[in-house]
Amino acid sequence: MKDRLWKLTEAAVGRLRGMRDGKEDVKTIGDRRKYDTSIQKPVLKCSICNGEQVAGFKDIHTGKFEEIALIRNPRELDEFMKAYGIDEISKEY
Repeated sequence: MKDRLWKLTEAAVGRLRGMRDGKEDVKTIGDRRKYDTSIQKPVLKCSICNGEQVAGFKDIHTGKFEEIALIRNPRELDEFMKAYGIDEISKEY
């Protein structure tokens, strides 16, 4: 579990550094990031064991989940939802 959390954290930090340095291409609409609404839906994956929450997008055809952000508090969830222009997000356990 610690390895998974560490890898997710490293990926998020790397992504943020890339965006800050202008190295990562992030599709945006104004200040919002984009995701393909025709094949993806926003999901908050929640662990019933330790309460860990990860926000991301699930492919509605294949069920593959793309992890985007580790959510540690309600503020981080709000920031994720604002960044992608999401009004509601479903929880999966």
